[in-house]
Amino acid sequence: MSISMGEISQRSPKSSLILAIILIVLGLLAITLPTAGSIGVVKVLAWLIIFDGFAQLVHAFQSEGVGRVAWKVIVSILYLAAGVYLLANPLLGITGLTLLLAIFFFAEGVIDLIAFFVTRRHDRSVWQLLHGILSLGLGLIIWNKWPSDSLWVIGTIVGISMFMSGFSRLFMALEARRHARHVSDRHLAGGFHAH
Repeated sequence: MSISMGEISQRSPKSSLILAIILIVLGLLAITLPTAGSIGVVKVLAWLIIFDGFAQLVHAFQSEGVGRVAWKVIVSILYLAAGVYLLANPLLGITGLTLLLAIFFFAEGVIDLIAFFVTRRHDRSVWQLLHGILSLGLGLIIWNKWPSDSLWVIGTIVGISMFMSGFSRLFMALEARRHARHVSDRHLAGGFHAH
């Protein structure tokens, strides 16, 4: 959820501040209620899969050739079935997503460590080494506690991400607001000097 200073300055500072505060509050809620956050993530994912299934179905009937239409209808039915199944069984979805998250962090950590050792002669990035160790450790911790701790992992990680994004946006919005005031003050001062 990264955003540039230019994007913030184009929005009204008030709406940027409100969005930042909403993200911070939602992030805190997801951290304090991780099970509800995890179920929410799975339900949003399920609805996205269902919408994609409907889009695939519409696209299937716009295709030419019986084979293509039949194949796309089958794919869309699989999407719809997966989405409905996740909505009906969010706990199973949480368990699956947690396992994927553990694999992702583990793989990211291994790749970062390999990249650090391959390129350390050219670019000694201690941050890359630290990130690799932390990612690897996080992947192993999640894997070690899986599936028993699945209910809190996704909600907590999404909550932390939203909380950090909210703070980033808040500080960027405040900086954009301060910059806009500074430019406005300079413009007014220039106008007074002109008179």
